[in-house]
Amino acid sequence: MKLYDAEWAPSPRRVRVYLAEKGIEVERVPVDLRRDEQLGDAYLTINPRGAVPALQLDDSEVPGGAVICESAAICRYFEAVQPEPSLFGRTPIEIARIESWTRRIESDGYAAAVYALRNAAPAFADRAVTGKWPAVPQIPELSARALIMWGAFTEAMDQRLATSEWIAGDVFSFADITGLITIDFAARAGLAMPDGAANLRRWHDAVSARPSATA
Repeated sequence: MKLYDAEWAPSPRRVRVYLAEKGIEVERVPVDLRRDEQLGDAYLTINPRGAVPALQLDDSEVPGGAVICESAAICRYFEAVQPEPSLFGRTPIEIARIESWTRRIESDGYAAAVYALRNAAPAFADRAVTGKWPAVPQIPELSARALIMWGAFTEAMDQRLATSEWIAGDVFSFADITGLITIDFAARAGLAMPDGAANLRRWHDAVSARPSATA
């Protein structure tokens, strides 16, 4: 199998961090986003949406081969293939909590970072949405919305981490991977952790110190 990857993009990094935590090695095929290789014909035959990452399975695994897109779906696939160590939970309540926090991080924090970057950076003029689309203009008001969303998100996360070592409970999980990717991506988009968010900073330091964080 092959993992179509991009070194500095957040979604491919989420898969790499997950694989590092699981101890899984996969052949990686780099996609140069700066040269728009994700929008070229060769990659569009792999993922017509024109986004990374994408996991191409071997023909022997699925008749005719198969491609799995979206970082969370790729990680779910590997969790089913290799359940241990568990990163999506074992009991029904663990599974639900991890899923709940992951979705909240994506919809509140990660979305804020995307709004801030895609609607302000000149490089994304007419490309305000990830992937292959017709021209999508930037909406400056979404950058202002991102600041409000980010403030509320980091406050909620700081409160949560005041009573929990990890985001979804006492055990490191996929929610923590998603949180790490979101915080680091947001920093590049100009959204920083508030100075007073001591619990969030404590958690971020702990996650960043794990070997997988450099994957």
